[in-house]
Amino acid sequence: MPTHDLYTQPPHEPVWSVPASGSARFNWEYDDGRDRLLALYQKGKDKQWDGAKRIDWDLEVDPYDPLGTPDEALSLYGTRHWAKLTEKDKGELRRHYASWQFSQFLHGEQGAMVCAARIVESVPDLDAKFYSATQTMDEARHAEVYGRFLHEKIGMLYPINDNLRTLLGDTLRDSRWDMPYLGMQVLIEGLALAAFGLIRDTTDKPLPKQILAYVMQDEARHVAFGRMALRDYYGQLTDAELREREEFVIEGCYLMRDRIRGVEVLEDFGISKQEAHEYTENSEFLHMFRKLLFSRIVPCVKDIGLWGERLQQAYVDMGVFELGDSNLDLLMSQDEELAEQLDRDRFAAEEAARVSEVAETIAEGRP
Repeated sequence: MPTHDLYTQPPHEPVWSVPASGSARFNWEYDDGRDRLLALYQKGKDKQWDGAKRIDWDLEVDPYDPLGTPDEALSLYGTRHWAKLTEKDKGELRRHYASWQFSQFLHGEQGAMVCAARIVESVPDLDAKFYSATQTMDEARHAEVYGRFLHEKIGMLYPINDNLRTLLGDTLRDSRWDMPYLGMQVLIEGLALAAFGLIRDTTDKPLPKQILAYVMQDEARHVAFGRMALRDYYGQLTDAELREREEFVIEGCYLMRDRIRGVEVLEDFGISKQEAHEYTENSEFLHMFRKLLFSRIVPCVKDIGLWGERLQQAYVDMGVFELGDSNLDLLMSQDEELAEQLDRDRFAAEEAARVSEVAETIAEGRP
């Protein structure tokens, strides 16, 4: 079934055209590069995987409870509307929320693919071009698996959220070559990593857990790439140039904070936009969720050298300032290790099944 037939409401336009600006840069030095980035490029090549084979698509998913979402996580819980919902209504609400979340993941991955391709085009260093070429393939794979999950397992999609659309547009329209790094690698990817991790660690459903774990394994490398490249470059900028980038981060962080409300879902259930904003603003679960979403962004922004007074005050206002001291390297290594553990568990189960099958065959052949 065509994707457009599955949208809860039609997208703004069938194809979104964002005017491009800036220069395409070629580099004729082919035997030079930063060892850290070249090692990351090698890792990016080694870790390529096939979404059609690594993920067990035969696992069943209940579209009316695809993530095992508890009642308390739904913004309508505890409101005057909750008691009026039947069990069927609650299942439909869970389906819409999961569709909305994974649709934003899907749109964000397409945005990441376009931004990674833009980095290949515009970044001056060949080692960065090499790595971002592998990232472009990673993001295509992520869009593929999220799109398949939504089509085959949930059967519903939501258009791109306005705040995500705004940040993507701002990132792509900027002519400075470092802005796709900052907008995508640090802000959008950092927030996505945290969101993926929260769902991965709380869901008891094996298929979405697999998808999120394997995508996060790639995304951890992408954030590391952005950190390396921007830390090197931002050490050369003037205070005025750094303040410009901090203003971009501040605006982007407020957009990202407001992106995850899911007001569109409540509107689809007949709740007015004003009332939907009130419910999402007062949701204790969403308050906690939003704070945890910045667990990757704040320490990364601090690490690359953007930590001016105005930016710090914005993080105080958001209630996430203390996250600047988080151990980002530890978080990233855990993101990669969990995917590898899933592989080990799956291969061990398959091996045990084969051994059992052989034993049964031998036993059946005995006189």
